[in-house]
Amino acid sequence: MISPDNHIAVIGAGPAGLMAAEVLAQGGARVTVYDAMPSAGRKFLMAGRGGLNLTHSEPLPQFMARYREAAPKLRAAVEAFSPDALRAWSEALGEPTFVGSSGRVFPKAFKASPLLRAWLRRLDAAGARFAFRHRWVGWDDEGRLIFQTPKGVCTFEANATLLALGGASWPRLGSDGSWVDILAAKGIAVSKLRPANSGFTVAWSNVFRDRFEGQPLKGVALTLREHTVRGEAMITRSGIEGGAIYALSAELREAVLNLGQATMMIALRPDLDAAALTTRLSGVRGKQSLANFLRKAAQLSPVGIGLMQEAAIASDRTLASFSPAELAQLINAIPVQLTGVAPIDRAISTAGGILFDELDEHFMLRKLQGVFAAGEMLDWEAPTGGYLLQASFATGAAAGRGVLAWLNL
Repeated sequence: MISPDNHIAVIGAGPAGLMAAEVLAQGGARVTVYDAMPSAGRKFLMAGRGGLNLTHSEPLPQFMARYREAAPKLRAAVEAFSPDALRAWSEALGEPTFVGSSGRVFPKAFKASPLLRAWLRRLDAAGARFAFRHRWVGWDDEGRLIFQTPKGVCTFEANATLLALGGASWPRLGSDGSWVDILAAKGIAVSKLRPANSGFTVAWSNVFRDRFEGQPLKGVALTLREHTVRGEAMITRSGIEGGAIYALSAELREAVLNLGQATMMIALRPDLDAAALTTRLSGVRGKQSLANFLRKAAQLSPVGIGLMQEAAIASDRTLASFSPAELAQLINAIPVQLTGVAPIDRAISTAGGILFDELDEHFMLRKLQGVFAAGEMLDWEAPTGGYLLQASFATGAAAGRGVLAWLNL
């Protein structure tokens, strides 16, 4: 059991911070959770507005591959608090889960708010305390934590500190990345924060933009070099976003940032090869408009046909001048030039963060004894689909266990 003198500060009341607080409180620690916002879980609630995707049901080897090069660093934490463990945790809070048709896992209530309310009740019962409107701004000369509050500056001397401040996406919900400079001043190496699961800008024609803004592309395949993802995307006024874009966003982002632009190929009918499409498009068109003919012969949506017209115009041709074989090729290889990355404050999540080499096996910063870090502050990224929350929960739990181990419990 922890000594009453061991008071732990958890900074950040998102999923990672709350999970760390739960592990610590259940271990007997005196825990205070600090957050700059007026209440807990602001971004968590936003993530659940369209249905809270807690985790994913795919086998763990495939699951871990979603974390790319960070997978070896996250493996122990995710295995210790696995997707199945997360589902059991949710059910114990009175929120059983179900697996959707895509393999994604959701609470049956489909919302974040009931789960968060039950979670906060459990934390309160375990003795965790909260200090809201407390913005952490670093340490004083004696190593005490400094907070800016509506009543002025205050300090707190913690026996251990666990940082779970998120990345820099959706700063109005609390994650603004201001911690980067604080840690850099202490010699902590931080990879530059970059937008992840973000949209991209495209210079659509005015006609296309005005007609198809907000229209979905369903069942498409998106390709950048050797990387291909299937799913859905959405045309926006300034470009393109959506699930399939997010799944490919790491590769797209790096290409755009390195080269200034990237050409992504869109396949509208990825299950049909060129020969099958050519056969369909070689029929008699008669008096039908080309758009109606393409819609009926190849089952293309108006927005898909619009994309084809954009590509034809870019090549100084009209779509009507394409032969059936050329149309077939274009349907599954529409070039779309991405000209930029959507701003980080509009991204779903953040890439970059504290380098894993700065952490020991317990998620403690090697250069700052007694200071731990978890969640999106760390240098990893993952697509949407439950992977973001899973790693946040898992690293929060692992860092909480790390604090307990550091205190020799």
